Amino acid sequence: MKKATSAMETTKSASKDGETSPSQLIDARIRELGDWRGETLSRVRALIRQAEPDVIEEWKWRGVPVWELAGIICTGETYKAAVKLTFAKGASLEDPAGLFNSSLEGNTRRAIDFHEGDKIDEEAFKALIRAAAALNSTRPAGSKKKPKSA
Repeated sequence: MKKATSAMETTKSASKDGETSPSQLIDARIRELGDWRGETLSRVRALIRQAEPDVIEEWKWRGVPVWELAGIICTGETYKAAVKLTFAKGASLEDPAGLFNSSLEGNTRRAIDFHEGDKIDEEAFKALIRAAAALNSTRPAGSKKKPKSA
C-alpha cells in the first residue's frame, strides 16, 4: 500500500514523475506577465497564503490559478486591464469593506477586479479569504452528505 502524502506537499514541489506542480505553474505565470498584473497576482497570492496557511494551490481550466481549502476559495485570472479574483461562493459572504466590484449580479459568485495602481485593503482581503474558507468547511443544516475524504 502506498503511503499517502498531503495535498499541500504535492502543490509545493514537482511530483515524483517530474510533472510541474500547480505552485510552479503559478510562479511561471507571474514571471510571464512581467508587469503590474504579475505583481498584483503575486501580492494577492501572498495574502491568501497569510490568511489561510493550509491553502492548496491548483492549476485548472487550461491555466487558471485556483486556491482551495475544503473547496474552491477563489480563482485568479489575468486580463489585459485587470487581475480578477472570483470567489466561488462570494454571494454568500459578508463584504463589509465593499471589496467585491465585479460579477455582482450573480447568484453564487462574486469577484474583485484589480486594476493597475489599485491599492489592496490587505486586512479586509484576508478577512474575506478566511470567511470563504470557513464557508467551505461548513455543511448546510440537515445535510446527510459525508465530506469527501482527501
